[in-house]
Amino acid sequence: MIKHFLSLEWKQYFRSSYWQKSLALNILLVFFALYFVVLFLFLGFGLLFILEKTYPEQDPFVVANGFLFYWFIADLMMRFFLQKLPVMSVKPLLTLPIKRSTIVHFVLGKSALSFFNFLPLFAIIPFSIMLMGQGYESAQIIPWMFALIIAVLVINFLNFIIEALSSKTDLPFLPILVVVGILYGLQYFGIFSMTSLVGNAFIAISNNPVLIVVPIALLVLCYVFNFRILREKLFLDSSLKSKVTEVKAADLSWTRRFGDIAPFMQLDLKLIWRNKRTKSSAFIMIIGLLYGLFFYTQPIYRDSLYAASFVGIFSTGIFLISFGQFIPAWDSGYYKMLMSQNIKYEQYLRSKFVLMMLSVVIMFVLGIPYIYFGWKILVMHFAAAIYNIGVNSHIMLYGGSFNRKKIDLNQRAAFNYQGTGAVQWIIGLPIMLIPLILFTIGNYFIGFEAGVAILILIGVAGIIFHKKLMKFITKRYMDSKYKMIDAFSQDN
Repeated sequence: MIKHFLSLEWKQYFRSSYWQKSLALNILLVFFALYFVVLFLFLGFGLLFILEKTYPEQDPFVVANGFLFYWFIADLMMRFFLQKLPVMSVKPLLTLPIKRSTIVHFVLGKSALSFFNFLPLFAIIPFSIMLMGQGYESAQIIPWMFALIIAVLVINFLNFIIEALSSKTDLPFLPILVVVGILYGLQYFGIFSMTSLVGNAFIAISNNPVLIVVPIALLVLCYVFNFRILREKLFLDSSLKSKVTEVKAADLSWTRRFGDIAPFMQLDLKLIWRNKRTKSSAFIMIIGLLYGLFFYTQPIYRDSLYAASFVGIFSTGIFLISFGQFIPAWDSGYYKMLMSQNIKYEQYLRSKFVLMMLSVVIMFVLGIPYIYFGWKILVMHFAAAIYNIGVNSHIMLYGGSFNRKKIDLNQRAAFNYQGTGAVQWIIGLPIMLIPLILFTIGNYFIGFEAGVAILILIGVAGIIFHKKLMKFITKRYMDSKYKMIDAFSQDN
């Protein structure tokens, strides 16, 4: 049966529209994966020499074990925000004579083959080989190496347990931050040495290989706990339960002043307010508004105009980035119905543009108090806002025509990467880097005023040619219309 599941997964992956129509993006992801593999290989083969040079009077093996705590904490945090439990279309399988336990075992086994679990091997194994090459006994290093590999799998399953428990709360990222904060705080304030605890534990395993049964027991425990959690959720009617909540109607009559795009704006505002996933795009504006305080309160960044240009783009365009990168995937659930209506596609896209434009204006106005840190910062934010409206908003709309992943609005809000593809990561490069490069060129060769003028002039040019740009973008969406309908009809 497992062999049959693997065959189904293989066919589903390579027959999906996202793979076939985004081959270039998948190739780019492979290059990124190879980059990290090479990086970890260099770390594995070079770590011993780095430790010997940095700590010449200490045993590099002992020093390396002292850093394991920080590695485990960083790995757990990274997995929580980036790694999700692999999914498969299980509903059709539940009507067949297949044991639920078999399906759960396959999903959990599939998670063990994650890239997050393979990547550390390219550092652990070379480092172990280098240690044995330097005279350390194989009987000491090999059990230690296997203990680290088991620890990687423990973190893998522990991450899914934390996600399953924290997803029931309104702030799903809060528990992981509290746990990691407490552990790090114990070490940082000297209350309890977590580095010594973890390091001594692995040194003990290397000295007494029998103790490897401890991490194996932890792995089995985490696996069983995950198995029970998933098995309890594996029912046909598990997704049919609904919460009864009080509906609060909002007065959206003010949108009528925008004419024929008003109905689309009202739909978007209702979509944002009624779903956790989209609501996070609005609440994240608070983070964008306060983002400058992390930089401008520090003299090293306050006097850096380059930091101001970055903060200006990010702060005024935070909603544009978080909401705009998933256009039109926000409407993927009913995209087929929407496209069957007698509506103009340009009106649909223009409503998205107006919504993003309003968010930029609001964020700039709310950020005016940053003038306290200097008038140049306020001018920089103004130039960034004009650039966001004239250029970045159009880039976001154009990039949306490449979206091929359906978004599940019923999933948790914070740090949810379901529906995220390579498009969302790649589009961030021109959004953030191009204005920074343009400002740097003007500021370096002429002066601050020239750098600001370049951003404003390019932004104003984008506003002037808005109609022509919208026609070009609309044509791109019309050409991709049926490809997106087909892609959004699939379960990614």
